[in-house]
Amino acid sequence: MANKATSIKLFSFSTPQMRAFHLTWMAFFVCFFAWFACAPLMPVIKGEFGLTPAQIANINIAAVAITIIVRLVIGPLCDRYGPRKAYTGLLLLGALPVLGVAAAQTYESFLFFRLLIGAVGASFVITQYHTSVMFAPNVVGTANAAAAGWGNAGGGVVQSTMPMIMAAMVMLGVNETMGWRAALVVPGVLMLVMAFVYYRFTQDCPDGNYADLRAAGVALEGGKKGGWESFKLAAANYRVWLLFVTYGACFGVEIFIHNIAATYYVDTFKLSLPQAGLAAGSFGLLALFARALGGYVSDKVAYRGSLNSRVTLLFVMMIGEGFGLLMFSHAGSVAYAVASMLVFGLFTHMACGATYALVPFVDKRALGGVAGIIGAGGNVGAVAAGFLLKAVGNTQQTLSILGVMVAASALCALAARFSATTVEENKIAGAAA
Repeated sequence: MANKATSIKLFSFSTPQMRAFHLTWMAFFVCFFAWFACAPLMPVIKGEFGLTPAQIANINIAAVAITIIVRLVIGPLCDRYGPRKAYTGLLLLGALPVLGVAAAQTYESFLFFRLLIGAVGASFVITQYHTSVMFAPNVVGTANAAAAGWGNAGGGVVQSTMPMIMAAMVMLGVNETMGWRAALVVPGVLMLVMAFVYYRFTQDCPDGNYADLRAAGVALEGGKKGGWESFKLAAANYRVWLLFVTYGACFGVEIFIHNIAATYYVDTFKLSLPQAGLAAGSFGLLALFARALGGYVSDKVAYRGSLNSRVTLLFVMMIGEGFGLLMFSHAGSVAYAVASMLVFGLFTHMACGATYALVPFVDKRALGGVAGIIGAGGNVGAVAAGFLLKAVGNTQQTLSILGVMVAASALCALAARFSATTVEENKIAGAAA
């Protein structure tokens, strides 16, 4: 595993490292697009099915609930079978409920498919795993954050694009009921195409595919077998659970905002569906640079300081996110709401990038297990936020409570500081890279 890339050559596709980098963010973009394709259309879907606020809350919770289980499983599967096969399988299987939700005729069937669609959210873990095994310590934070950030931008693009796709369908003569259904077919087809591309043009690590390397007796980062052994090693590490909490407080909030933003702008500020989509989409589009910025800054502070400088950066980002969320929750006008959303969104995305800039250093013997458990934390946070909204019954109050909880969770970041020995080992590895 000595052939990791020590630099990111953005315009190159000639090396397996850069092909993996570009295809992971593209695959994650498609998955994120499919994952939240229903969210900006919910005002229309709500009217067709006559959904109550409680039913909408159930749908939002379902969208992220199953992702917890799949993320826990998919990380160790990457250690066992390699990220190439794991991603291909997830794209193929995930396309089925994405296509199925377009055929839903009742609230129950819609809820069922929305639950299953949540599985594609596990694509994030594979994305982070694949870039972690392809890039050296001096750039791995930037690689992880950029790939995830550009993929996450699918959540912003989908907010503004899906209403436009639906509007185009209606202009072609399709009624509104068929319009949203036809629009939801688009992300399902994209996933099938991406599955073929990923399998054809990537490999598991710089030296080849896991099956071939194991047959040749080569030692891999995930251990000899991966799977359950990887999960047990990761679960025994307390830092994994501290970062599980911080990721729940940043990515969990991000997912929650994706689910409620469009409807929030329509209900609170009386915006039209396209206007609400553009306002909500601006939050997701921050991921184009903000998450990558979090990883990049983490690499830089680690180079000038130490591994624990990454921890301190995450703490600062979490505090900023908490205060920004409080600003957003008290916004009295649409202009102030959008401005404050962009402020807390910047800290949120950077905190996500800073978290996964730490992941490759937590336990190299169980990279998949670590990435999977921490990734699942994001969805636990989103589910918890969904239940909080359901209990409180008021979006603004829920956002205010979340702001306080996020700021408090920043203490978990400080508690995840590494020992002097680990800091020194990674300083030597960084210098060697």
